[in-house]
Amino acid sequence: MVAFAGTALPDDLRVALAGDAYAGVTLFRHWNVASVEQLRELTGALQGAARVGPLLIATDQEGGQLNALGDGPTPFAGAMALGAVADEDLAERVGAATGRELRALGVNVNYAPVCDLATNPRNPALGIRCFGDDPQAVGRLAAATVRGLQSAGVAATVKHFPGLGDAPVDTHHDLAVVGTSRDQLESRELVPFRAAIAAGARLAMAGHIAVPALTGDASVPASLSPAALRGVLREELGFDGLTITDALDMAGVRAIGDADPLAAALAAGEDLLLGTPVLPLVGHALRADDDQAPTLRLAALRRWLRAFDQPDPGVVGSAEHRALADELARRSITLVCDDAGLLPLRLSAEQRVLVIQPKPNDLTPADTTSTVPAVLAAAIRRRHGATDSALMSVEPDATEIAVLRTQAARADVVILGTDAAHLRPGQAELARSILALGVPCVTVALRTPWDITAYPESASHVCAYGILAPTIEALAAALFGEQPFWGNLPVALQQAVRS
Repeated sequence: MVAFAGTALPDDLRVALAGDAYAGVTLFRHWNVASVEQLRELTGALQGAARVGPLLIATDQEGGQLNALGDGPTPFAGAMALGAVADEDLAERVGAATGRELRALGVNVNYAPVCDLATNPRNPALGIRCFGDDPQAVGRLAAATVRGLQSAGVAATVKHFPGLGDAPVDTHHDLAVVGTSRDQLESRELVPFRAAIAAGARLAMAGHIAVPALTGDASVPASLSPAALRGVLREELGFDGLTITDALDMAGVRAIGDADPLAAALAAGEDLLLGTPVLPLVGHALRADDDQAPTLRLAALRRWLRAFDQPDPGVVGSAEHRALADELARRSITLVCDDAGLLPLRLSAEQRVLVIQPKPNDLTPADTTSTVPAVLAAAIRRRHGATDSALMSVEPDATEIAVLRTQAARADVVILGTDAAHLRPGQAELARSILALGVPCVTVALRTPWDITAYPESASHVCAYGILAPTIEALAAALFGEQPFWGNLPVALQQAVRS
């Protein structure tokens, strides 16, 4: 699965596809996406160049914090918002709508759903990309997402086998080693994968994570392990679709010394190798042994894909799908505590509100949040004209904290949004400093739900699970009592909080 930089088909790739050199192409937002029209033209050119088709054209359209196809597709809130709603029917409908839009854009493989469990709050790479921390609940939602995507003719990819949830590091930057016991893996990490595979998922992505309980080796990631891929995934879990590595430019797979990870992946049982524009794979002649099973599995997937037509481009960002995104957002907003009795907000016209929001930023390379506008203050101002705003740094220093604290002291009410404050000391210090003023303050975890563990003094706290426009609008509506707080926490906060 090759990749390239550019919004049009490169000549060298055109020649390679005419020679049936690759199974497919992965598209990345920052490299390949300009508009809906450009994507349709690009994917059409890719298919037209392929000697054997359909070509696999894949992307990471998870929703929430990872939307690989730009601003045209409907901005669904993503996995953890679905976890807060805990409705399999909704998850399947969102999966189907996502699939229809991908197909309309010419994409037929989605690297989703994430089957990892949100069990380690300090895992920097996952967060709201996960449905939650309960294995059975995550399994049900992952299976529903698989059914939805594949009903539209988009092959679902369960990831990151055998589970990245407990990883203490981001595998983009280092090999993660998880010391989970085999019994715990069976009762926890593997449960969502079993459910998603039973739902018919056609691809499985192995993570760059060493799990000695499965492989007996703390130095080799599952993506390069025959014991994990052939033994556990295929023989024990019964997966008969295509396996694919996580991206091969990630440091987690490069930590194996001088060995060639591409050759090691093929030898371990990977069917597809995931290149990126940084590691394009173009020019490499890679071949496994005489095993024909990967070729047969690829042919089977192509036969399945041929049964589906490409929808009209008008389905992308359609009114029907945007209404569905609004439904998900409305039902996900979660009230954690309101001991202060501030909610819903009942303000006189003269009372001044200060809204503080961090600058949109990426927690990990698998993140597109930095492309999303900061619109919380605007959503509040539409409901209360006397609203001031401050866009703070991701990690505010002492000087910025002092300035924001002074602004907060002049306000009648503060709405303080934080973004992974449990991982960012500056945000935690700012929250504690403002809460110490005694000014009425509603804190909002704008992404990961564990923020309140960094400032447990908060007596009115809400979780939003992202900053996409439908989520922010639903958050503002709930704060002002235009709708209930319908969501429930999909993770344990590991900190006593009031309810």
